[in-house]
Amino acid sequence: MDRCEEVGDHHGEPSQSRSCSDDDTMVPVLSSRKASQLPVTDVASLLQADLQRGLTQEEVRRRRTFHGWNEFDIGEDEPLWRKYLSQFKDPLILLLLASAVISVLMHQFDDAISITVAIIIVVTVAFVQEYRSEKSLEELGKLVPPECHCIRDGVLEHLLARELVPGDTVCLSVGERVPADLRLFEATDLCVDESSLTGETTPCSKSTSPQPSSSNGDIASRSNIAFMGTLVRCGKAKGIVIGTGESSEFGEVFKMMQAEEAPKTPLQKSMDLLGKQLSLYSFGIIGVIMLVGWLQGKRILDMFTIGVSLAVAAIPEGLPIVVTVTLALGVMRMVKKRAIVKKLPIVETLGCCNVICSDKTGTLTKNEMTVTQLFTSDGLHAEVTGVGYNGAGEVLLDGEVVHGFSCPSISKIVEVGCVCNDSVIRNHNLLGRPTEGALIALAMKMGLEGVQQEYIRLEENPFTSEQKWMSVRCVHRTQQDKGGVFYLKGAYEQVLRFCSTYNSRGSALPLTHQQRELYQQQLSYMGTAGLRVLAFASGGQWGSLTFLGLVGIIDPPRSGVKEAVGTLISSGVAVKMITGDSQETAVSIANRLGLYSKGSQSLSGEEVDRLDLQQLSHIVSRVSVFYRASPRHKLKIVKSLQNIGAVVAMTGDGVNDAVALKAADIGVAMGQTGTDVCKEAADMILVDDDFQTIMSAIEEGKGIYNNIKNFVRFQLSTSIAALTLISLATLMNFPNPLNAMQILWINIIMDGPPAQSLGVEPVDRDVICKPPRNVRDSIITRSLIVKVLVSSFIIVCGTLFVFWRELQDNVITPRDTTMTFTCFVFFDMFNALSSRSQTRMVHELGLCSNRAFCFSVLASIFGQLLVIYFPPLQSVFQTESLSLFDLLFLVSLTSSVCFVSELIKKVERLRGGAEKTPPTDFFLDV
Repeated sequence: MDRCEEVGDHHGEPSQSRSCSDDDTMVPVLSSRKASQLPVTDVASLLQADLQRGLTQEEVRRRRTFHGWNEFDIGEDEPLWRKYLSQFKDPLILLLLASAVISVLMHQFDDAISITVAIIIVVTVAFVQEYRSEKSLEELGKLVPPECHCIRDGVLEHLLARELVPGDTVCLSVGERVPADLRLFEATDLCVDESSLTGETTPCSKSTSPQPSSSNGDIASRSNIAFMGTLVRCGKAKGIVIGTGESSEFGEVFKMMQAEEAPKTPLQKSMDLLGKQLSLYSFGIIGVIMLVGWLQGKRILDMFTIGVSLAVAAIPEGLPIVVTVTLALGVMRMVKKRAIVKKLPIVETLGCCNVICSDKTGTLTKNEMTVTQLFTSDGLHAEVTGVGYNGAGEVLLDGEVVHGFSCPSISKIVEVGCVCNDSVIRNHNLLGRPTEGALIALAMKMGLEGVQQEYIRLEENPFTSEQKWMSVRCVHRTQQDKGGVFYLKGAYEQVLRFCSTYNSRGSALPLTHQQRELYQQQLSYMGTAGLRVLAFASGGQWGSLTFLGLVGIIDPPRSGVKEAVGTLISSGVAVKMITGDSQETAVSIANRLGLYSKGSQSLSGEEVDRLDLQQLSHIVSRVSVFYRASPRHKLKIVKSLQNIGAVVAMTGDGVNDAVALKAADIGVAMGQTGTDVCKEAADMILVDDDFQTIMSAIEEGKGIYNNIKNFVRFQLSTSIAALTLISLATLMNFPNPLNAMQILWINIIMDGPPAQSLGVEPVDRDVICKPPRNVRDSIITRSLIVKVLVSSFIIVCGTLFVFWRELQDNVITPRDTTMTFTCFVFFDMFNALSSRSQTRMVHELGLCSNRAFCFSVLASIFGQLLVIYFPPLQSVFQTESLSLFDLLFLVSLTSSVCFVSELIKKVERLRGGAEKTPPTDFFLDV
């Protein structure tokens, strides 16, 4: 990446840095209007800053105490007590409160206290869930803090953008987000995308000259200001910070953005819809129950309280919340696996992904470039030893060490690689592009790294992935009266277009067809060995340069990538490699990674250009490698794959990748090499740029979807069982088997810890081997509905049997309801146990593999025992103590729901797994 390392270069007069530590007045924050009208020197003077050396650390600390951090204060959060009270606005809770008030008016104080206690417990559980959901989503927002490059004490530093203060000198380069409002004082071909601020989609060209007040209208007209939050599309620049945080022009826009609520994911919407449908069915059934009970002569207040309690229990209002919490917690787990998911819907899409288009460099390979071979234009072949961004190693020609200018043909290549370079190695750390770092390391091995300082750069053509070359025009410090020399490096085919001669022992000879053939052979030889090949040239006249030779750079495959590729391909996910390298290099690396098999094809960027979208769609499924490809080809590749129904994940790191990342179903940006533009467009960021992380994310995505399916099954079966139980009891003219308190306690278990712990079930290690899910598949499948109905049927029959067995004398007693209530709760616990997986048996999962589940079930059972044996709770829930024999009888009966569920899994497995079936008409397509 192009960086402004040359901190000491003096373009324009540096302003005198004035220490103001003893001064009572603090430097002002300049408005962008005022700063744009003033000359740079005046701006620097007002801000008491040194443009070239930047501020001192002491001065930064002093200014920060006055101006604060460069971030936005979102304003005070709503107090917790108010959030808690807002839970009582739920219509069902208000109805329950009304029944408690009526109980007080009718002097039924026991009922009133019981209902109030139950309401408080229900409301508290709902509040804790929502609070966790909000906190989880807040954490997601902090995962990608913006960064910047800033000069302080004369040294270029990499900082978090929040650390900037007014007066700091900031360096901008292609792809970066502007970290604060800047008054530019150096700009080279700078274009900034200000659409996030002004809505103008065309990038704005920027300059450094002061703007007359007559033309200084709205912010879009200020051509010498780079505004916070905008994106650098091309060029590079330096600027002085004039406004930070809320003092920036972006402050107001940011507040508006914060007010916007994040859209719900398709799964959240479908859960909302499912909840509404269940609510509709539930209200209908509850209305019938209340009417029939009243006609049977039961007390209207009792029927009203039970009806409302049943509505609270049967309506799965916790379903959307648990979905959000599960998605958010899954995202936090992905962070530990080095993948940052920016948008929750992507978690769902990950399980459907069936094609991954990956960049080679840095994703499939390590991006630790090391020069291993040199081939000069006059036929010399040198080997290079040593690895890493340091001077450890040697350049060997026929076994002899080459150092300095001892071999002009080699040193000329090294000189061009060093001068035509924007990167710096400092303390074994690279600032810039890895390929350029490898060339600097090569120069260090030959003792030529100081050559760069001997030249003054007059002009530069930066490297882009489209043109695949970079050039500079420089003049030696001792010959500044001369016109300067061009230095060029890049892809062999591109460099050769500008050459008319080649270097032969210091002489420039015409470039013949025979020489071109020789270089082409050498290029193929290096490429077949898996080397990335760069060509070099120099000369006084552009278009008639002298070819100097080739350099072979190794970029070894990342460890574990071959295994990850093998696993993905065997599970039905196609992996395609996109690279700017030559065909030989690309195919060699693809072979090594197991990407390129016998029937595979490779396609060049030129061929992609020649084919129309329809033609490309016909052959794209057979192509494993796209070579000499650039970002503009990526968009066409994505569209052609989507044309044939593929769900595509696309990786990218450059500015030009942003469009393809937005178009892909899952845009994946690189965390280390990715530009801010790219990260902005992406749905997911790989912190370590590692391909294996994509596999981990897909695995996690599949696991999260399965977990959501598990607790949907648990909640539906409990809801349906509770409704059916009360309905049948009412229709059969039985006394109510459960009272209002007991129904509310069942609701707490259904929406509370046991249900939530199903959402954090560890990812099944076999899930990655299963084929991708069809994106149109509903979460409510026929298989799921069968399991829900079977579980509900067993729970209802078992609970009614216990109730009928206890009710032999036709007089309802606390023992009758205690046995029935405990039976239902134990059924729920065993149902939750079998709901942990739709396919794997309980003994295969391991009882303690999900600790959260173990603790929540134990806590629920402990709570149930308290309700049965603790006198104050006995009076609230109208229960009485049970014998050990009673408990053993209930456990043996209620475990039947788990055994039957396990038997269904076994049968499905014998039949070749759960069949893929379309959603039934019972629910809308959820």
